[in-house]
Amino acid sequence: MPAKLAAVVVDCPDPQALAPFYEALLAAKRTRDDADCVLLSLGPGQPDISLQRSEKYVRPDWVSGDPAQQLHFDLLVDDLDVAEQEVLALGGHLLDGSGKPIGYRVYTDPAGHPFCLTTPESLPAPDA
Repeated sequence: MPAKLAAVVVDCPDPQALAPFYEALLAAKRTRDDADCVLLSLGPGQPDISLQRSEKYVRPDWVSGDPAQQLHFDLLVDDLDVAEQEVLALGGHLLDGSGKPIGYRVYTDPAGHPFCLTTPESLPAPDA
């Protein structure tokens, strides 16, 4: 039975505070909005992003791995420098130790979730 991905659930201490970051970054539309959960729609054929309140959320430490990241987004962009400026303006942070290699960079959202900005040249080549 193949399943279809319906949503990615992101635990965070305050869904209301984190939602504007992902709304702007992903051009997402808020379809549910309450104190414990904000649901963001990315559009037809794409999974929703659900920002869910977790009182026990602990910010992952990308460098030491303690606590370890559990999941992260790879977001495809055309220009890393342009996208980086938008991420920083929205409250994201370039992670220490991520450097600025060609093709990808590692950031955190305002709640500390790591994510990568990637460009087409950093994607694996399709099988021949």
